[in-house]
Amino acid sequence: MGLLTAFVGFASSFAVVLHGLAGVGASEAQAASGLMALSVSMGICAIVLSTVTRLPVSIAWSTPGAALLASSGAVEGGFATAVGGFLVCAALIVVAGLWKPLGRMVAAIPATLANAMLSGVLIGLCFAPVKAVAFDPRLGLPIVLAWALVGSINRLYAVPAALLAFIGVLAFGVDIPAGALAGLADSLLPRPEFVTPAFTVAGLVGIALPLFIVTMASQNIPGIAVLKVNDYTPNPGPLFATTGLFSLFSAPFGGHAVNLAAITAAMCAGSDAHPDPAKRYWAAINAGIFYVIFGLAAGAVTAFVSLAPPILIEAVAGLALISAFAASALNAFREPESREAAAVTFLVTASGVSLAGISGAFWGLVAGGLMLALARFTARRRA
Repeated sequence: MGLLTAFVGFASSFAVVLHGLAGVGASEAQAASGLMALSVSMGICAIVLSTVTRLPVSIAWSTPGAALLASSGAVEGGFATAVGGFLVCAALIVVAGLWKPLGRMVAAIPATLANAMLSGVLIGLCFAPVKAVAFDPRLGLPIVLAWALVGSINRLYAVPAALLAFIGVLAFGVDIPAGALAGLADSLLPRPEFVTPAFTVAGLVGIALPLFIVTMASQNIPGIAVLKVNDYTPNPGPLFATTGLFSLFSAPFGGHAVNLAAITAAMCAGSDAHPDPAKRYWAAINAGIFYVIFGLAAGAVTAFVSLAPPILIEAVAGLALISAFAASALNAFREPESREAAAVTFLVTASGVSLAGISGAFWGLVAGGLMLALARFTARRRA
């Protein structure tokens, strides 16, 4: 179960991470370094937390956060500014774990608006599979069909199947220069790239704050809920703070954020991991070991992916996010009284418009919050 958890966690969303880091200005080498730093950090974090707590604490990178980066676009100051935002986000996660008022403030953000912001971030990437088929049906269609057919049997394996189809398309449908294959062999050794961070207002407001909110609301808080559903009673604060510390370690090497896992947490915490609930933490420990191994191969993974037209790996990333988009959109528009505010949040975020160098995700949350506050103020006046 540990190996399966690591494979599903890595294979199903590494494309989103690469696309997100590239979206905020990372070079191929910096994106590979970020992927490696994230995978190694979350692997060690899972090993440490699961060993200390004797709970199946699964750790993941922030997939919604990577999707946020992809939709934000390059920030003024380049990737160094984005890394500065990653560091601030990590520090906020540590503070949220140690200082309860900040944790309560995050929990107080209306779930409908947080989900509307997330769905607005995700929708652009979810268009990628359709664009890939239109770009070249011979290349895009096998990826989509593999995802659909395998997903109809077992949703857990849908994205890994799409990834295998991508590899097949790349091997048999794309002309790869011989020199590129030689270069692939050179990338087998891990090469961390240290990035000197730059701290700006645009990086703080456009990267750090939305990344913090989406990571806490879409990953850390649901991760605690998954453990509780499986009859475990973790203390959330230390877990949040520890993921923030490991995010601090990975940020200077290009990693945006690590956090508690949700989907893979259910794999390690469920009865399939072990009949005895007291021994299931070994699944999370083993997953951490394999995450470290996969992370050390991140350079080769990134170099291999770069051989294909970008739209194809974007298609894999988009397929990986469809279920997350569906869930966030459903939760965003569930409540009638906040539906209009959620719609404003979604539309402003999805527009991709940046104002004053700050991404649309932040402005979407602000616009939706103002609409919700106005609606509640009007309702009180009428009462």
